[in-house]
Amino acid sequence: MKRITITFFILLLVFQVSFAQEFRCNVSVQHQQIRAANKNLFRTMRQDIYDFMNNRKWTDHVYSTNEQIECNIFIRLTEQISSDEFKGTIQVQLKRPVFNSTYETVLLNIKDNNFRCKYVEFQPLVFNETGNRDNLTNILAYYAYIILGFEYDSFSPEGGTEYFTKAQQIVNNSQNAVEQGWKSFENERNRYWLVENMLNKSYAGFRDCLYNYHRHGMDVMADKPEEGRANIAESLRSLQKVFRRRPSLYILQIFFDSKSDELVQIFSKSFPDERNRVLTILNEIDPSNGSKYDKIAKSESF
Repeated sequence: MKRITITFFILLLVFQVSFAQEFRCNVSVQHQQIRAANKNLFRTMRQDIYDFMNNRKWTDHVYSTNEQIECNIFIRLTEQISSDEFKGTIQVQLKRPVFNSTYETVLLNIKDNNFRCKYVEFQPLVFNETGNRDNLTNILAYYAYIILGFEYDSFSPEGGTEYFTKAQQIVNNSQNAVEQGWKSFENERNRYWLVENMLNKSYAGFRDCLYNYHRHGMDVMADKPEEGRANIAESLRSLQKVFRRRPSLYILQIFFDSKSDELVQIFSKSFPDERNRVLTILNEIDPSNGSKYDKIAKSESF
């Protein structure tokens, strides 16, 4: 009997090690601007958010430990409105491994200034998929699905649609929320417009770029750097078409917040003709980072 019991627990341990939830999400909660007597509350908040992101099952897929999605959530609390309500910002970062390489490419680096939540220490975080009971879990779940959407889009054409749709449902459920960030009329760069842009067929070229940039560009760079660069350059043409349709799109800002430095690294090693073509596109669709792209022009090809 003891052998059976020991064997069972060994198998259970192996199963837990072999299969994991989707995220390996690091969480930070900064609270230096809040003068609160109970500093332990913020440690508990961080742990609860960590558990919510990493221990919840977000998809129907089976993940092994080495397949977990690496991401970061940085919360900076700047104001305590009441004993259990806080305001601040939340920054979400997502990295994706590149095939045959130790390099990780940044897929998402977004800062949301409309972070407002209620948190009661030792009260479980409960997410209601059909309601709007808790703004904290709504925001966390929303960004969990946004992360999944970007991740899956980078591996297959529009592969993240299911998760963007789930994020949009959270937006729809939050239209009566008193907290900001969920409504179209509040701001052109908020949670509403992020998921609207991703699901809007008029801007499908953005998602085409995500797939081709990563799957046919970054993922072949280790073995075929010239082919990978050429495919990334071609993927930028899809962004150019989206930009010409609507220059002020939120998702374009999000893309270049994540990719501008990487683009400099990639095309600083390019051939002159390709480099000039890419610079023409980048200076048109991302003029705010023009000083960065000057480094491409000044570089020498290999």
